[in-house]
Amino acid sequence: MDVELIEIRDFIASHHPFNLLPKEETTELARQVSLRYLRRGAVLMEPGEQVQVLSLVRTGALETVSPEGHLLARLDEGQAAGVRALQRGGLAVNRIQAIEDSLLYQLPAEHFHRLRETYPSFAYFFASETGGRLRGTRQAEGGPSDTLGLTTRRVGELLRRKPISVPRGTSIREAASLMTRMGISCLLVVEEGELCGILTDRDLRSRVLAAGRDTASPVEAIMSAPPFSVQSTAWLFEALMMMSRHNIHHLPVVNGKVPVGVVTTTDLLRTQTRSVVFLASDVHRRDDAEGIRETTAQIPDLVFELVESGASAYTVGNAITAIADAATERLIQLAEAELGPPPVPYCWIACGSQARFEQTAKSDQDNCLLISDDFRPEEHGPWFKDFATRVCRGLDTAGYILCPGDVMAMNDKWRQPLAVWKRYFRKWIDQPDPMALMLSSVFFDMRPISGDTALFEELHDEVLRRAKGNRIFLAHMMGNALTHQPPLGFFRNFVLISGGEHNRTLDLKHSGIVPIVDLARIYCLDAGLPQLNTYERLQAAREAGVVSRQGADDLEDALAFLGLVRLRHQASQIRAGEEADNYMPPSELSGLERGYLKDAFAVVKSMQSAASTAYRGGRG
Repeated sequence: MDVELIEIRDFIASHHPFNLLPKEETTELARQVSLRYLRRGAVLMEPGEQVQVLSLVRTGALETVSPEGHLLARLDEGQAAGVRALQRGGLAVNRIQAIEDSLLYQLPAEHFHRLRETYPSFAYFFASETGGRLRGTRQAEGGPSDTLGLTTRRVGELLRRKPISVPRGTSIREAASLMTRMGISCLLVVEEGELCGILTDRDLRSRVLAAGRDTASPVEAIMSAPPFSVQSTAWLFEALMMMSRHNIHHLPVVNGKVPVGVVTTTDLLRTQTRSVVFLASDVHRRDDAEGIRETTAQIPDLVFELVESGASAYTVGNAITAIADAATERLIQLAEAELGPPPVPYCWIACGSQARFEQTAKSDQDNCLLISDDFRPEEHGPWFKDFATRVCRGLDTAGYILCPGDVMAMNDKWRQPLAVWKRYFRKWIDQPDPMALMLSSVFFDMRPISGDTALFEELHDEVLRRAKGNRIFLAHMMGNALTHQPPLGFFRNFVLISGGEHNRTLDLKHSGIVPIVDLARIYCLDAGLPQLNTYERLQAAREAGVVSRQGADDLEDALAFLGLVRLRHQASQIRAGEEADNYMPPSELSGLERGYLKDAFAVVKSMQSAASTAYRGGRG
């Protein structure tokens, strides 16, 4: 093999996904490739042309432009051009030209297709869309959909003793006596070895003592039948959901129809000392903000365990937000207990990431207070001011720091009657100045936490009605959204923060996740859709036809990958005893993961460009 072929083979083999191929394949590719040289400005392909080769950039750079003139991608050393054309039967849709003097290695189409058919890892990289590769990473994560342990342990693992049971003809008095002697809170009722009912201490109170029933009656007269039950091979998560859904505290465990034990809510919670269920329940048992802080201090560990167990960013966001909701509700209860009942109805509202169920290990508080129009400032104002201050200060003590932008109910401006809030939104929508647009990014994400939710629903309905299809307002919202741009440079390289505390890092939140959050919000406001969570907004907007199915899917996959990268970064900081943040050096990722991250940023950039054209008429 001559020196030139060795050089070509080594170059091909050093770039993903060709580096996944056996050596004999890259050697054969080196023999098959042809060389093509393009001067700067020369065109590689035009829309409508038939493409017969895959072009790998050896030196120089190419640019892909849509028929409408939109820049779609820039390709540099080691990247391939013509992939989409080959996947469409050879028909080029976009224009590709050299923006530098460029040398290309060109591989005949038949060899490209053969490699895709032969090597799944090679085909996976060249999925038909960038989002397809990201989608694969999301599906590959799999993992539990809830808290640690609940989807990795079986119900049967909790059983420590055989079930205690009685025949259906046993008298109530005998059953109660047996429960007392054995120190148990339930009995299983069996017939011919199969489960037919359950008797609990609550049944004895409500169906015997309270009803004045004769204790000589058989247990079948008061047992719950047929009882809910769960197979011993079921996941703990399934048992917990069944108990929660049906509000039961004792769940028989069976093999087929034969009872083998009973699990209780206490059994499940005992296995979950840092689960969402346990922490949220523990918050509600606390009597002050300092006590709540003892519970919320476990959130970083919970995040680490969830990430290690394979939970998605969507799952983690819901889990962490559930604890924030519990802390808010408990502090509201404590404030009302000290101040007495509110003088007029109100609704406490969460804003921002808490409203969207997207909190992470590092979250401040954003909230406001919506009060009935019966509110009289001089008479009722002191109560609500004291109330809001107690809750906000309590949240700060509990670990949810005061909002740097002062978007909190303790700020007089954000503690107002319904009529005032309607005026706020009317002005923001009809006169979208820079301040209004900044506030919109917070207050268009609102969710009721406690109080009279009818107040919120009236406000929310009017906001959606005013914003729906309002092209001037949406155009300004889009312009504001474009202030957050993915950190991709001219040649698809990362643009890192330069200087300061976060030198040489990527801001995963503001440069990656926030742009997707902004786009999803705009789509739903355009269609008048009520969804708040970004994943759910993208799905709803896709079904409403506000965004293309492919575009919504790609954004959802990009959000999932960016969220996962951020969570893993934060988990590694937590493990190192550091405070979690959103600033990640690319060196934390493998070469393959960096490629996926570029894909995610490219999806966001492309969708921003499309949305800008749709909402701003192509203006910058």
